Amino acid sequence: MDTAPPAHTVPTTALPKADRRRVATAAALASAVEWYDYFVFGIAAALVLGDLYFPAGSSTAGVLAAFATFAVGFLARPLGGIVAGHLGDKRGRKPMLVLALTLMGLATTGIGLLPTYDTIGVAAPILLVALRVVQGVAVGAQWGGAMLLATEYAPEGKRGVYGSVVQLGVPIGVVTANSVFLLAGAFTTDGEFAAWGWRVPFLIGLFVLVLAWYIHTKVEETPEFREAEKALTEKEKSEQSSPLRTIMRGHLGTVLLAGGSFAVNTATFYILITGVLDYTTRELDMKRSAVLTVSLCVSLTQLVLIPASAALSDRLGRIRIYAFGAVGIALWAVPMFLLIDTGSLLWLAVSTFVASCFLSIMYGPQAALFAELFTPEMRYTGASLGYQIAAVFGGGLAPFLMVLLLEATGTSMAVSGYIIGLAVIALISIKVLADRARSR
Repeated sequence: MDTAPPAHTVPTTALPKADRRRVATAAALASAVEWYDYFVFGIAAALVLGDLYFPAGSSTAGVLAAFATFAVGFLARPLGGIVAGHLGDKRGRKPMLVLALTLMGLATTGIGLLPTYDTIGVAAPILLVALRVVQGVAVGAQWGGAMLLATEYAPEGKRGVYGSVVQLGVPIGVVTANSVFLLAGAFTTDGEFAAWGWRVPFLIGLFVLVLAWYIHTKVEETPEFREAEKALTEKEKSEQSSPLRTIMRGHLGTVLLAGGSFAVNTATFYILITGVLDYTTRELDMKRSAVLTVSLCVSLTQLVLIPASAALSDRLGRIRIYAFGAVGIALWAVPMFLLIDTGSLLWLAVSTFVASCFLSIMYGPQAALFAELFTPEMRYTGASLGYQIAAVFGGGLAPFLMVLLLEATGTSMAVSGYIIGLAVIALISIKVLADRARSR
């Protein structure tokens, strides 16, 4: 018997198949450009930001400072989720999504133009942190809006598949960010890359964002979408004055369980794309371009695995697929770092590929699962908060804690233990959500 929480269904406007696909494509594009802009910071933090903006002390101290700035963006994500969730549940999904895109574009371009410590002194790291906060607010606001565009207009029985198109924004963002960094490195010397080459991915992000934003707004401006958005907004205005108050008073436990179930996924993901990049290049002396290429290739496999696992969840149930991925992450945590520690590019690829498979199995159905935990009038708020809590306590701190654990213990097994601990929390949270579903 399926143990997934029962879906809170929303009557959707009967849209032609082509219009549904346009909405899904718009949501996927919005997600992809947001995550591209967000991920270029993580890659730059692992490669150059420590030396350029936090030059005092050892190289390890610089990396820790850069990763701490990386984590600040995650701390800001719940703020974006709260504000956009509240307004998105009362005023509609589209305005908040457009605002998120605008904020991200401005912040990312600002980082690409920001002078270094050598040029403006202490103002440089302060401004870097401020712009990273804006990035965090933007991505916290974006996910809920893009996810709801896809899932709330999905055909019956395909909510998982439609939700997964938004999740594809993550691997698309990683692939694009890694590709641009590889190209920047290939056409510059090490000195040129440190001087200006690293800025190119940030500046390109604005043009990609403008293009995707244009497509997104044009796709949304159809009579069918405007009618559905207006009907949903008026219904929510009449039934509820404060979605956030309703969540905090009656559904905070569900939000925390959702966050607890997903923290292991975000932590492991950012360890792989950011922490491992620093660890392999700084500690294992592996080539930057080779490690970025492995990360790019592994992310490409997620473009297949994420929708496949989401489709399975439409047939077999969200919880069953979601829990399988969490178990896999726990079991693979130790072998993964044993293989990485060999310093072999082949074993690095194998270890990260297997881990990526389990991450994709969890990530595919996650959007639909979180949407189904809450009723429509508080769905933007509830789903966004659950996701962003996981991002703060999982993804944001993971690269920073990884460096601390490696420095304190001298062994990567400490990082494996951290991942296993989060996986245990995830499985407990999933079990409670499943038990609650059965008791209804």
